[in-house]
Amino acid sequence: MTLEDVAVDLYGLDPAAFVAARTDRVTAAKDAGEKELAAAIGKLRRPTVAAWTVNLLARAVPTDVEALLRLGAALRTAQRELSADQLRSLTAQRQQVVNALAKQAGVLAAERGHPVGEAVLRAVGQTLNAALADPDIAEQVRTGTLATSATYEGFGPSGPALAAVADAAATEPVADAPADTARRELDETLEALESARTARDSARSDADAAVNRLAESKSRLTALRDELAHAEQQKRFARTAERAAQDQLRSAQKQLDRVERRVEKAREHLDSE
Repeated sequence: MTLEDVAVDLYGLDPAAFVAARTDRVTAAKDAGEKELAAAIGKLRRPTVAAWTVNLLARAVPTDVEALLRLGAALRTAQRELSADQLRSLTAQRQQVVNALAKQAGVLAAERGHPVGEAVLRAVGQTLNAALADPDIAEQVRTGTLATSATYEGFGPSGPALAAVADAAATEPVADAPADTARRELDETLEALESARTARDSARSDADAAVNRLAESKSRLTALRDELAHAEQQKRFARTAERAAQDQLRSAQKQLDRVERRVEKAREHLDSE
């Protein structure tokens, strides 16, 4: 039993079950004579709700999470090469994938009986973005062993600008160099631009779909009105035919009655001779 194995197991549990399970693992390690391992297990922190939600996501859809982490490498390459077109495309992809995964994480948490709010989902998204910048956080996300959520300050060249900051850290902020600040502002502006374009395209698509549904409804309503008018006409025809048939029936019955009376009289006349 290794610390990594224990961490994978513990961080896959519901937060409420973490402490008791950790205590059991510490006891088991001590009983096995592995005091150092027991001490290390005892230092594992209970995951925050946001971290647990990310861990849940990593276990449920590991392929999607891995694809996101590969996107981080592509982003860093594009920034080093100052490829504006590629950067815009990858930034848009990153935001779309992060948003989609954060929403999926919320669904998964609700399915496990722990629905989360918008604040937690934002923390999930921030952590996924941080994983794109920091290999250590990326590995924790990949293995589903996060203890706390994380944030990041934006993408830039390899080095300090890529450092992710854990939420619980008490470090002092480091002033960015002017070039890094400008690059960060550019990244954020490009991301906002792509998000706005995506929102506009989505709204346009929804509007087009609504127009099409309205046209289909109008067409269907016209067809139904035509069918109703035709049915009303057929009803009138049927009513006229029914009245004519009733008149013919009454006339035929009268004729039958007259003939039957004549037959009866003829029989009486024959019997009297």
